[in-house]
Amino acid sequence: MADVGARYAQALFELADEAKMVAVAEDDLKSLKAMSAESADLRRLIASPAFSAEDKGKALLALAEKAHLNSLTKKFLGLLAANNRVSALPATILAFEKLAADRRGAVAAEVTSAIKLTAAQQKAIAAQLKQAFGKDPEISTTVDPSILGGLKVKVGSKLFDASLKSRLDQLKFALKRA
Repeated sequence: MADVGARYAQALFELADEAKMVAVAEDDLKSLKAMSAESADLRRLIASPAFSAEDKGKALLALAEKAHLNSLTKKFLGLLAANNRVSALPATILAFEKLAADRRGAVAAEVTSAIKLTAAQQKAIAAQLKQAFGKDPEISTTVDPSILGGLKVKVGSKLFDASLKSRLDQLKFALKRA
């Protein structure tokens, strides 16, 4: 789905760029991403093949109307539904965010921690990422208690895993080999 999402993101990006609405489209997609994160029903609608393309399209357009999304974004959601590609929406959003960040000269980073990060911790991570990549980082954070401690930082296709869970797994593997 990532390849399909990347192609749709590229098409939307080009349309938005032509209309000088990249920032508007990015904000709309971020709103959709937040709605999806908050709603299990929306995630189920997007991912499930049990719903018809028509039903998915109606639901997404109703959601877009209620959220006051831009007409370009509404048309794009309708296109995804018409082509039965709504399941590619999460990958499309991620790819679009990357394209928009590249245009701004920024780098998108996904930070996963065991507990919610404070503003000072986020600022310190941003400073380290800026130093490492030479670009301003745009950080999105998630909390995953299963990593036990430490951080996982994903920048593009690179994953920096300094979580306690992965270190314990490495130690367990090393002990089994010994």
